[in-house]
Amino acid sequence: MVRVKSRYLLCEVNVTDRNLLLLLDDRAVTATVKDVVQRIHGDYGAALCSFGFSVKYINAVTGIIFLRFPKKCYKQLWTALPFITSIEARGKKIPCFLNCIYVGGTIRTCQKFLIRYNAHQLRRMLPKCKSDDEKRNIQQAILDCSLTRTHTDEAEDALESEEDE
Repeated sequence: MVRVKSRYLLCEVNVTDRNLLLLLDDRAVTATVKDVVQRIHGDYGAALCSFGFSVKYINAVTGIIFLRFPKKCYKQLWTALPFITSIEARGKKIPCFLNCIYVGGTIRTCQKFLIRYNAHQLRRMLPKCKSDDEKRNIQQAILDCSLTRTHTDEAEDALESEEDE
């Protein structure tokens, strides 16, 4: 049996009002990305990216999105992302842009990168704290950003990789 190779794109949604992120859902992001790929790369790009494309993870609080797509079309998708200026979700148009943070071959590598990225962002926030309580909260958040693997996590990863095949 032939394995379909995929790539995972880790993106950050940047908006002016953070409350608008709570309106995001996977269907709105999927429709917007497919529309932009159609507009930029035409029918060929839309057909290439429509098979196997999905939003695997979306965090409406932090604005982090994992996009899964076939390996052969990641350049078309990647080059179309800067043309996204808004996402229409739940009847509202959310003005935003997507910042591509990382391209990985598995969800696991994207998760590891995201943990390092979040720890780096927290370290940048530390000098800007105004009170000692804020500093303690951020230091605790930095300490919590660690991957501790248990046997159950390894079993779940094995099941996930079998499902992908």
